[in-house]
Amino acid sequence: MIEIFTDGASSGNPGPGGYGVILRSGKHYKELSAGYRKTTNNRMELMAVIKGLEALKNINQSVTVYSDSKYVIDAIEKRWVYGWVQKGFKDKKNKDLWLRYLELSKFHNIKFIWVRGHAGHPENERCDQLAVNAYKQKGLLIDSVFEMESGKVNLL
Repeated sequence: MIEIFTDGASSGNPGPGGYGVILRSGKHYKELSAGYRKTTNNRMELMAVIKGLEALKNINQSVTVYSDSKYVIDAIEKRWVYGWVQKGFKDKKNKDLWLRYLELSKFHNIKFIWVRGHAGHPENERCDQLAVNAYKQKGLLIDSVFEMESGKVNLL
């Protein structure tokens, strides 16, 4: 059993943002994080799940993902995302990330558990700390899809 704890954060929406991930399986433990110069909280919440799944070394894993994002969990558990796909993501945001998640989801048995954010859940608090620290660093990554869609891309 693999556990993935995730959180995303942004300072402003849009603004600088980051994600934090903890992967845990038995005695194995790994933390991941990265910051972006301009993005949204929802993109970072979803990016955290994606990065956690991309870090798995083997396919067909039983994975439990813990997230405080109702946006992510409801879209998956209530199957909204599949309707969005059928409608070509008309009037929906984050198509690029949702398609990336859906491709990854084919390779694992994934269960989602919602946790209340900022409520003392140790792994959620750590993921929040990782996400916030990530966007406060220098040399932030460029969320090029977001910046291009918002029409304000400056790659310099």
